[in-house]
Amino acid sequence: MASSIFLACLNGYEPEWADAWASGVADVFPYPVRPMRLELDLQPAYAPERRQYHATMILAGLFRHLPRHGKKILGITTVDLFIPVLTFVFGQSQLDGPAAVVSTHRLESTFYGLPPDEGLLLERTIKESVHELGHAFGLVHCPEQECVMHASTYVEEVDIRGAEFCEDCRGRLCPGRATHD
Repeated sequence: MASSIFLACLNGYEPEWADAWASGVADVFPYPVRPMRLELDLQPAYAPERRQYHATMILAGLFRHLPRHGKKILGITTVDLFIPVLTFVFGQSQLDGPAAVVSTHRLESTFYGLPPDEGLLLERTIKESVHELGHAFGLVHCPEQECVMHASTYVEEVDIRGAEFCEDCRGRLCPGRATHD
């Protein structure tokens, strides 16, 4: 059986666009993408002094729920994520590891005082999911601004970068398949 990418909607969060999100991720990777629902106790990851959730602790929880025949698992949540060296993160992944997490908290237009925009939220979530899964498959940040692996510190940078891998990153992800079919 081929390796799979599991997309886990965490703790009842299942946006109306969940199928489009899964399709957007599946369009980029040469592995089957399988949606799943997952209840994960996030309370141990909560840091009350920051009012945020420690992304690395969530990764550990996701890893424990990776189906045996799975290759990678990415969880999606609405909680605000951080790692100790940064004020916040849109997502986090283990480099060449099995788990990744993405939060829609700071991808929402409403976080910045703007009207809701589900289409933009979907686009941002796909980009962040592909980016974090790229790390899980061993890719590092790319200098090409259009590449989905380009680093993003601000949501405007998420909007500017592309949703797919550049030719170089695609070649590293799928040796022998540098050109996109």
